[in-house]
Amino acid sequence: MKFAWIKAAGTWNERKDAITNAMESGIGHIMDFDNIKTIKELGNVTIISDKDDADITLIGYTSKPTIGDVKKAKSEKKTVAAYVEINDKNDEKLASQLGNFVDYIILKGKNWKVIPLENIIASLQKEDHAKIIVDVSTYDEAKLALETMEHGSDGILLSTNNIKTIRKIGELIEKSSYEKYDLKEAKVTKIQSVGIGDRVCIDTCTLLKEGEGILIGSFSSGLFLVHSESLESEYVASRPFRVNAGPVHAYVMCPGNKTRYLSELEAGDEVLSVNSEGEGKTCIVGRVKIEKRPLVLVEVENNGVQIRTLLQNAETIRLVDNKKKAISVSDLKVGDKILAYFDDKARHFGMAIEENIIEK
Repeated sequence: MKFAWIKAAGTWNERKDAITNAMESGIGHIMDFDNIKTIKELGNVTIISDKDDADITLIGYTSKPTIGDVKKAKSEKKTVAAYVEINDKNDEKLASQLGNFVDYIILKGKNWKVIPLENIIASLQKEDHAKIIVDVSTYDEAKLALETMEHGSDGILLSTNNIKTIRKIGELIEKSSYEKYDLKEAKVTKIQSVGIGDRVCIDTCTLLKEGEGILIGSFSSGLFLVHSESLESEYVASRPFRVNAGPVHAYVMCPGNKTRYLSELEAGDEVLSVNSEGEGKTCIVGRVKIEKRPLVLVEVENNGVQIRTLLQNAETIRLVDNKKKAISVSDLKVGDKILAYFDDKARHFGMAIEENIIEK
């Protein structure tokens, strides 16, 4: 997931303006060297600094970082970010070496070119390495850094006080953080009422639109796109923040292609909302309600792979059909086609792994 940090300059009032706007744009990591306590009074933020009370220890901002400096900080159990100015091939090599020890590697080029960034990304992509951050000052530089070599940098350090740029980059980060899921057409093969169970309802801090929902399912091999309650009916008003998800045991897709059990969710957690095009974005959970409700079993098939889920048996509970329209479970029939996400990987503690597993 792409992210942004900010480093403002100038007087405290000038910096305060930039930092406040950054926070309002979803940027909660602040690099600063002499106002840590004051900044923390503005909100719950993460401070990157070379001071002892920093949340992330910065090495190399005023002088070239060394592996010895980094190892010392890591031995003290600190989260470490190394700052490297790229001027020549030796600096590239140093950045690649440091990336194997630190949590974050921040890259700055005085005469910035894409090639050094490509080289460093390539050298670090193969391992479980530091997050790569590029120090930029404009929207165009940020966009270039995030998109280099398709993968791009993991994040950017925005060195500016320009409010318009800060706001624009906040929007860019949100768009860059979308995840893509290949939704496939699946034919309904079975619908069966199964009695009462504990059902989970997720209220998010996001207003979901028609065609948006959350990926839910009883099998890790496939999840159903369960539509939000964004549509009005004769029985209830529209509740576009809500997804009536499924029973407590079901999987829910979360950011980073990770799943959790619905029963584990609570306020402040993150889930992934997905639209009918398969585009996913992070949503914060505002509330979870678990209540006893009548359930219905839905089974579908795609290319010989069968998956199932259980949903509340009610008219307001909807899936998304192959025409990208919401369809109520009360109207669903054998032979209908709906959208689902199929995954050939097994799951271990929510993470996709290469393993054979049988689910039924």
